[in-house]
Amino acid sequence: MTVPENPPDPLQPQASATPATAPPEPPTKFEIGEEFGTAKKNLPPVKILLIGAALIVVVAGIVQFAQRPSSAATGSLSDIVSVEVPDQNFVMVAINVTVENRGDKPYWIHTLKADLETAGGHFSDQAASAVDFDRYFQAFPVLKENALPALQPEARIPAGGRLAGTMIVSFPVTADAFAQRKSLKVSIQPYDQPVPLVLSK
Repeated sequence: MTVPENPPDPLQPQASATPATAPPEPPTKFEIGEEFGTAKKNLPPVKILLIGAALIVVVAGIVQFAQRPSSAATGSLSDIVSVEVPDQNFVMVAINVTVENRGDKPYWIHTLKADLETAGGHFSDQAASAVDFDRYFQAFPVLKENALPALQPEARIPAGGRLAGTMIVSFPVTADAFAQRKSLKVSIQPYDQPVPLVLSK
């Protein structure tokens, strides 16, 4: 048996048969901004964005206006008669109101209200009850001159029908202030519709 000339020393570490691993390479520099771009590079100019937003708002407004609810009735006011109550600083007003139902179902009146605007302010009143008409007519015969049957809540106007009646309201203004009013409006709110019929004169 032949003994090697230089036997390995058991106390010395043995050299690895595999070559030493090369040191790791530095990581590649990664710019996320270059990968995805920036808002300035990818988005259209601000003017185009503003124009697009304005167009969306205009279109939405047109659609909303076209789809807004409207009253199924039309009407008019006539023969407005007022009388000042002595020493009370208010007037009583009889208003003849005509309502035409243009819808395809009955129009049921829920409430009747009048709004007065003068230089001194804005005033509102609900229509007086029909049971009080005779008392008002006796006290102030001028209110009866052109009066029609009382127009009152719960009145029913059939589809395609027409109803004319008188409503009486009062406002805390003088006769002169009422005569020089800016506007007088009557609002008729039906039971089954969200929009009242508003008539003015």
